[in-house]
Amino acid sequence: MQEFDLICIGSGPAGQRAAVQASKLGKRVAVIEKQACLGGVCIETGTIPSKTFREAVRRLYAQDRLESEESHAPPQRPTMDRLMRHVAGVVGRESQLVHDSLARNDIRTFQGAARFLGPNLLQVSGSHGEETIKAEKFLIAVGTRPAESRGVTLDGEIAVTSDSLLNLKRLPKSVVVVGAGVIGIEYASMFAALGLKVTVVDKRPRPLEFLDHEIVDELIHQLRKVDVTFRCGDGLKSLEITHGDRKQALLELESGKYLIAEMVLMSTGRVGSTDGLGLENVGLSPDDRGRIKTDAHFQTTVPHIYAAGDVIGYPSLAATSSEQGRLAALHMFGEETTPLGDRFPIGIYSIPEISMMGETEETLTAKKVPYETGIARYNETARGQILGDHSGMFKMVFHRDTGKLLGVHCIGSGATELVHIGQAVMLMGGGLDYFINNVFNYPTLAECYKIASLNAYNKILLIRRFQSQRKTAS
Repeated sequence: MQEFDLICIGSGPAGQRAAVQASKLGKRVAVIEKQACLGGVCIETGTIPSKTFREAVRRLYAQDRLESEESHAPPQRPTMDRLMRHVAGVVGRESQLVHDSLARNDIRTFQGAARFLGPNLLQVSGSHGEETIKAEKFLIAVGTRPAESRGVTLDGEIAVTSDSLLNLKRLPKSVVVVGAGVIGIEYASMFAALGLKVTVVDKRPRPLEFLDHEIVDELIHQLRKVDVTFRCGDGLKSLEITHGDRKQALLELESGKYLIAEMVLMSTGRVGSTDGLGLENVGLSPDDRGRIKTDAHFQTTVPHIYAAGDVIGYPSLAATSSEQGRLAALHMFGEETTPLGDRFPIGIYSIPEISMMGETEETLTAKKVPYETGIARYNETARGQILGDHSGMFKMVFHRDTGKLLGVHCIGSGATELVHIGQAVMLMGGGLDYFINNVFNYPTLAECYKIASLNAYNKILLIRRFQSQRKTAS
């Protein structure tokens, strides 16, 4: 029987980073992956393929639009095969990078499904049979899978999830996206950019409720311009696949409204992939969403078993999962760590993309924190004009009294990159003074920081002047 200091179940961002970190500490490490390629769900069906698909859509859409303008012919919609060529190449290269990283650090990999037999024993079942291995510590980083919707049968062709979507042979002409969360909105915007008729259905009153409302309003406005229909406050009652001349989906909503589409994307959340792990054999019980509860160090109620990544729930981001895995590996082997905290950037790869860091106007209003905002629009910057992005918007939120930066929110080209300047300043305790007194390259989108900070500064200056006049008068 092979013995290890640490076995990571899952080779996604959390499992990979934890394995490498433990190896750097001189530990014997193994990684178990049941997916077809190393990198787990993140590389096979999640972050990497979906974001690569988005980039393929964006590039081909821009290219075909340019060609149509030159030839005065309507742009041709790309085929699924054309879009997926780039995706397949990137997925293969990313998986190879994970393989090389693990190999360089002498980490043993096992292909198959893991199951706990006891506190320190795992059974790995794969195409080569079964094997039992032993370890002192474990990290559960198995990720998530799409949640099942009661009464909905998924056939992988007409009714699909984000995991099966990219296996389609052809692009449909119409799509209903059930669920206006991050994944649903990302794919809805991609389909719309391809010229598909898109309808978004969600029980909640508005999409992406955790974002700044002004940013969401701008997103909805831009998506409606490309004919996306939103049916918020209405849920799915039933889904039936018709078998006439061609297969279609017939959806009945809770309001009594009927929708017909060539494809339905079910995007109603995800659940932890913990079934089959044999957690009952080690005294662990996931919640009703398959998630595992941990403390601030990602340690479960069983001291030698840790969990990290999407399987522990919010924030379920590849970037935070990676850091969780690193911190878990350090803690389990007695190294000092600094807790991850709750301040990290969030990126949404819709078209246009969105990113945020820190507080929103809504959360500050609820907390009764005095604040002021500064706005910059891409069409006010030379870089925005060069990119042809005339609708991008950038917002900063400052404490009205101290001037400290409390939040950064952006929608438009490069939003997920642009947010990191604000992140650095915010985490260093900086604010208005930094942006007012520093110069940014021209022409760049970073110039938005200067424009927005001046906008906020002038508002705060005016308020202080009125406050001073009032004090003098009294």
